[in-house]
Amino acid sequence: MTNDLMCALGLINTHITESGGALMNEQAADAFSALQARASAAGFQLSVASSFRSYERQLAIFNGKWRGERPVLDDFDRALIRQDYSEEQWLHRILRFSALPGTSRHHWGTDIDIFDPTHIPVGESLQLIPSEYRNGGIFEDLTQWLDERIAADDCEGFFRPYDRDRGGVSEEPWHLSYEPVASALRPLVTAGNLRDLWLREPGLRPDGYESILPLLNELMDRYVV
Repeated sequence: MTNDLMCALGLINTHITESGGALMNEQAADAFSALQARASAAGFQLSVASSFRSYERQLAIFNGKWRGERPVLDDFDRALIRQDYSEEQWLHRILRFSALPGTSRHHWGTDIDIFDPTHIPVGESLQLIPSEYRNGGIFEDLTQWLDERIAADDCEGFFRPYDRDRGGVSEEPWHLSYEPVASALRPLVTAGNLRDLWLREPGLRPDGYESILPLLNELMDRYVV
């Protein structure tokens, strides 16, 4: 397995550097620093809630949701009950907001979840839910500023891979991706590469593996952007 493939699947972190409390690819980190400076000049404190995430970390998140130990939400931010869904239905509910391990863009060090801590009301905490970023949400102005930069191709190389609901992953207005590096890694995230990994490393198989495997091609087409 090549270094690029291990990077794409989140199996190594040798491509990651620490920058301002975030773990990112060095090129992406430099570009984000430039974007932060521009955001500051516009009156925003552009901050990172989540950056690089290893395969093992994504596996823990996915498995916790599969078991019902972590909350799984519907499109209206309401917690769902595990027992109300079949395994296949529950899988789709998880993947609406959380990636299958090995397919998360956060593995690459190019993708970050952003917010502005100065806009969070006293006594409340960041939720990373669409309503915070939509019209009337606490980050509405930040979203509009980023929208304008992205539309003008003037966002230091960042774009929103989940800018709208395409029938798979929900819209994620908080999620930015550094396109110059991400575009080179995305083609390596394939069903075949995941199957090979799980065949060689049974300990890396996600919970629900037996249900996931026959659906893998469909899942990749629907949820991997």
